[in-house]
Amino acid sequence: MKYLVMIQARCGSTRLPNKVLMDLCGKPALERMIERVQRSKFIDEVMVVTSISKENLPIVHLCSELNIRIGIGSEDDVLDRFYQYAKLLKPAYIIRLTADCPCFDSTLLDLAIKNLNESTDYCGMLSESFADGLDLEIIKFSALEKAWKNATHAFEREHVTQYIIRHPNLFVLQDFLSPIGYFGNHRWTVDESEDFEVVKIIYEHFFKQGNEFFNYKDILNYLEQHPEIEEINSKYTRNEGLKKSIEKDNIV
Repeated sequence: MKYLVMIQARCGSTRLPNKVLMDLCGKPALERMIERVQRSKFIDEVMVVTSISKENLPIVHLCSELNIRIGIGSEDDVLDRFYQYAKLLKPAYIIRLTADCPCFDSTLLDLAIKNLNESTDYCGMLSESFADGLDLEIIKFSALEKAWKNATHAFEREHVTQYIIRHPNLFVLQDFLSPIGYFGNHRWTVDESEDFEVVKIIYEHFFKQGNEFFNYKDILNYLEQHPEIEEINSKYTRNEGLKKSIEKDNIV
């Protein structure tokens, strides 16, 4: 196996509980995301990784219904959760996605894979030139294993790739830049109720048009015509969860 997609999902979000199961045009948000990811031309498998908490049983049931492999592991040590299943399935690369990105665009994943350098240990949107909610990370298995062995801070175990990103002396990092220029000021992720309201409006608009697999350019064009939509969640900033974890660990 060369490319294994691992979607990180849980029901216990403190800001918006059960967000991954909220309805988007008749299906749970997680199912919508899985469908969008599966449109990639290059990936070998999509699986979901969640924690051992019983509140995540609805995710397990959904994946069973969809015939999607499910991995269950530590609640806080998400790096271990990823590593243990990657070790079993032995992909050359792990593609880490999070289930709070139901606007994910598989064409961007395919572009990142096509542009991946052979020497790269980690490829991600380091410059954050894409909208929040299109995030993807491609990690060489050997790099994930090294991070698993050496990461000691709690935030490095919770946020899977932070050890790799913060040690460019140990890993070859590749920045995946937007092919159309910066649009990182947009927010299409789902962390708050207002975020879900924005994403739901986007989904309903394109589904009414019969465009089930709208892409990021479609969203940009639509929002340019309706800027009032993005006012709904404009008070929130990017990577709030990561920032809180780093502050908790007293890391500069």
